[in-house]
Formats: sequence, structure tokens, C-alpha cells
Amino acid sequence: MKLTTAVLAAGAAVALTTAVVGTARLKQDARHQAERHDTALARNQIDWLAQMSTNPDLAKLWTPEGMEVEEYMQLLRANQLICLLSLRNRLGFVRPGQLSFYAAQLMDNDVCRRYWARFGDLRIQEARGDERAEHFTQVLDYAARSHKEPRPADV
Repeated sequence: MKLTTAVLAAGAAVALTTAVVGTARLKQDARHQAERHDTALARNQIDWLAQMSTNPDLAKLWTPEGMEVEEYMQLLRANQLICLLSLRNRLGFVRPGQLSFYAAQLMDNDVCRRYWARFGDLRIQEARGDERAEHFTQVLDYAARSHKEPRPADV
């Protein structure tokens, strides 16, 4: 093999490697940017829920018809917990198999079950078309439907 051919081949290999590494880096940057946007949007939602769940005057403006403001504020606190778990899940901080455990823990709380009974269908509709969100809501829905009330202790 001539020296010029070897140099050209080496140059092509370097160029190809650089292109592959560059493409991988661009994909990683895009994924990180999407995660930053997702986190910022979730933070806005969680902040809004925090304000709504602690300010009766503000919550009154958004309370569904036929519901007491205090009840709505409690349900918003449950939504805040669910949103925090959802964010952790979307960012990859919930290991495989943990989501059902966390969902069951949430649904052990009466307020979370009441929230899901009232707004779970809305969340399921909202998740349609997003595979990860659909899985998340399916797990929560299963946990809510599977929850068993503890039996009273023998007296």
C-alpha cells in the first residue's frame, strides 16, 4: 500500500470516527436539553400546585363546581406528590420495579386515592401518545384500583 493511500485511509477513518462521536454528542446534548426543559416545566407546575394548595383565595378561582375549596386544596397536594414522582420517573431516578412500589405507597394515602378517583381519568387521557406517561398512569391506576383498606385490628 502506498503511503498516500494509507494516509487517506487513516484520514477517512478519523473523519468517520469524528462524525460518529459528534453525532452521539449532539444526541446526548439534545436529550439533556429536553430533560432541562422537562424539569423547568415540571418545576413551574409544582410551584403552581404549591401556591394553589396553600392559598384558599387562589384555589377558589380554580375549584371545580360542586367541590369545597378545602377538598380541592387537599387534592392539589396529592397531585403535587404525583407530579414529583412523575418527574423523578421521567428523569430516570426511579429504578425498574420501583414505580409500582412508589405508586402503592401514594395510594395508601386517602387523599391520593380521592385525587385519582376524581382526576385519574383526566391524567390517563393527557398521557395518551406518550409511552412513558401512559405506563406511569397505568401503574398509578392499577395501584389505586388494587388498594385494599387495612382491616381494623381485633378489639
